[in-house]
Amino acid sequence: MSRKKKIIGIAVGGFILLSVVFVVAAFKLRSGSGKRVQVETVAKHDLEAIVSASGKIRAKREVNITSEVSGRVTRLAVNEGDSVKRGQFLLQIDPRLVASAVVRGEAGLSVQRAALDQARTQLETARVNLALAKQNLEREQRLLKDQLTSAQAFERVENEVKVRAAEVSTREAEIGAAEQRIRQQSADLDGARYNLSRVTIDAPIDGIVTRRNIEEGETAVVGFTNNPGVVMLTLADMSVVEAQIEVDETDIPLVQIGQPAKITIDALPDKTFTGKVTEIGNSPIQTAGQAAGQQATNFRVVVTVDGEIPGVRPGFTCTAEITTAKRDKALSVPIQAMAVRELLYDKDGNLVKEPKDKKKAFKKPGDAAPAELPDGQKRKETEGVFVVRNDTTEFVVVKTGIAGDRYFEVLSGLAEGDRVITGPVASVRDLSDGDRIKVQEKSPAAKR
Repeated sequence: MSRKKKIIGIAVGGFILLSVVFVVAAFKLRSGSGKRVQVETVAKHDLEAIVSASGKIRAKREVNITSEVSGRVTRLAVNEGDSVKRGQFLLQIDPRLVASAVVRGEAGLSVQRAALDQARTQLETARVNLALAKQNLEREQRLLKDQLTSAQAFERVENEVKVRAAEVSTREAEIGAAEQRIRQQSADLDGARYNLSRVTIDAPIDGIVTRRNIEEGETAVVGFTNNPGVVMLTLADMSVVEAQIEVDETDIPLVQIGQPAKITIDALPDKTFTGKVTEIGNSPIQTAGQAAGQQATNFRVVVTVDGEIPGVRPGFTCTAEITTAKRDKALSVPIQAMAVRELLYDKDGNLVKEPKDKKKAFKKPGDAAPAELPDGQKRKETEGVFVVRNDTTEFVVVKTGIAGDRYFEVLSGLAEGDRVITGPVASVRDLSDGDRIKVQEKSPAAKR
């Protein structure tokens, strides 16, 4: 072999060797490139949408006991925490002042009735006198016709009739006034007797004394609704218990009357109670002392608990989880797989698929918008997921339904068996359409 052929052979062999080395290196570089991500396969799950809020336990029926008469409390038969039955004696207010008012009323009524009897007697007398005066007038008329009496005498008798008639009218008016005074006195006496009956206060319902604000010997004052300071006792019927919770305004549209709920009470750990929504407030809860705009807007929702709860007390802190929707075997995507990207749409609202080599064809939120767009086109932030396609990413727009604790319901965009990227969070946040990736297998603990 000539020297020239040897050189050529060595050169060709070296070139082939270098080519092989380059291909192997490129393959290794290619196989080792791409972001490491975690994926999960889209499957069907049972979903339950939950609205959770905290609040207080209260009795469905609660009665504040106030006094309808003023006076010193002379007897007090219950303590806070006592169970009472309807009609059971609770307390008594000193009856002496009210009893004296009854005695005065009875005496005054007797006087008015006697005055009425006297007025009726006087009326009868006035009517008799009027009748006699009329008889005299008739006799004087006959005598005057026969010219047996003077005109002066006739006029005197005629005036007497008028006086007696006026006297009858006066007596009738006096009787009417006396009857009115009797009605007034009777009403006053009825009020005094009613007040006397109210000095003894009995339980209006079966329940528990949840609050006692008065002691024996203290003075009770007349109470009214808007003055809580005069409430002496509070009774609560704990046979029907409610959870009064505060729900954020963003969740209120999801809550409906009759939806089931689970209630947990801080004071009764490891126990869960069931109930249903029975009341939804129409106005926001107003908190005294805070200006508008400085607090979250919450609405009052009442959940009635099923059955009785032994040992429960009004005011216990509780948490209610209201089930607003359920889906059985719904196609679902993990919540952590959802991402938001800015996509390009035409004037009809259709997605525009731009070239992958165009840097600004696919944008993440916060990136600067391109200087110009074709007429009618605009960019809009859109929810979707990154699906694994041949070791690369594809951003797929997804329409979701209800949200469970770990999954969203998929209404469109994905099919069962699609593999979506779920993490790490930093990787999902920085992914773009068409990025190369390398799937990182989950540890056994993560799979569980």
